[in-house]
Amino acid sequence: MIRMTAIDFDLSDPQFWARPPEERETAYDRLRALEHPAFFDEPDVGYAPKGPGYYALVKHADILEASRNADIFASGRGGATSIVDTPPEFAEYFGSMINMDDPRHARLRRIVSRAFTPKMIKQFEADVQTAAAAIVDDLLAKGSGCDFVTEVAARLPLKIICDMMGIAEEHYGFVFEHSNVILGGFDTEYVGEEADKPIDRILRSAGELQHLVQDLAAHRRSAPANDLVSALVTANIDGEQLTSDELSSFFILLVVAGNETTRNAISHGLRLLTVHPDQRALLTEDLDGRLPGAVEEIVRLGSPVNFMRRKLTRDHEMNGTRYREGDKVVLFYLAANRDPEVFPDPYRFDIARSPNPHVGYGGPGPHFCMGAHLARREITVMLGELLRRVPDIQAGQPDRLHSAFINGIKHMECAF
Repeated sequence: MIRMTAIDFDLSDPQFWARPPEERETAYDRLRALEHPAFFDEPDVGYAPKGPGYYALVKHADILEASRNADIFASGRGGATSIVDTPPEFAEYFGSMINMDDPRHARLRRIVSRAFTPKMIKQFEADVQTAAAAIVDDLLAKGSGCDFVTEVAARLPLKIICDMMGIAEEHYGFVFEHSNVILGGFDTEYVGEEADKPIDRILRSAGELQHLVQDLAAHRRSAPANDLVSALVTANIDGEQLTSDELSSFFILLVVAGNETTRNAISHGLRLLTVHPDQRALLTEDLDGRLPGAVEEIVRLGSPVNFMRRKLTRDHEMNGTRYREGDKVVLFYLAANRDPEVFPDPYRFDIARSPNPHVGYGGPGPHFCMGAHLARREITVMLGELLRRVPDIQAGQPDRLHSAFINGIKHMECAF
């Protein structure tokens, strides 16, 4: 076990995640320079017992190998989205396939994947273009100086996810509010001022989203429509169907992950293009040809999801380090996406970077993000629409989310 000795920061300290991005990146550089992954004590959260600690995986090679070997690096033993083992009451809302291992994970993914028919995917991909155009119409009507995050970046993924699930427009704000709370981290804007009570707000918000989807599912069972909830409640794959709790957990996963992460990628994208005018000029010279590469580089540097956690199912040696059964490892994707052994000059924003094997959607293996294709489509269409119709749009200083889990931007003024 490699304890921290020469390191003067603590990844488990909430205040570490309030530091400027440059300071956090310097910390990752120092961790990557160590011979073996560093070991940290777990955070003291109050709502769950403090565990034995965890290894911080910050190298690209470690994260790839852990992701590929999901039978050894398990997601379902205490949860993948929390460093501490989550208590049983979390499972009602957050027991989705992201926190499962095979065979349960494979079963759920099979049912959900069959509900995503090619016809449905094609329809919603077409809707992305229409929605992005309407958002830019509204932006031009509103004028310069508005909040880019709430008026542009958040609106597109929120609309697409809600439309996909069959949620009426009148509920968009409701979903946006509660997804912000669930992924609010330590941020008092979303989880309140009482430092020991954020978990209560998170569980309340999850319960509100659960009620929304269960009411919708009850209606769709008797009156199916052309949406994902209808497909899921009527799906029967080899005699298998989603239970009510499974449907709720998947819904929460989809509306939270599909809304929050793409919103942040779009926000990071405008900021990167603002502070790197040379890359912006290169992009606009051949927007259609270079935008796909630009999106991959935005996701690499933006890395909207900072980490996932795994627990070892047996003793295992990986890249020269010996781990024991029950050890926890935390996969820091943002750190891996700046690994100089994989990405030359890793802090340089280079829209022509090739190859670009980033892990912005997770590493290879069964837990690779099943919404990656749609996310890429949304980011590509939104940035393309903006750069064609508002070519001089600039991002102001970002107001960053105080969170260890999400590398988020809450607010960011834009000017044009």
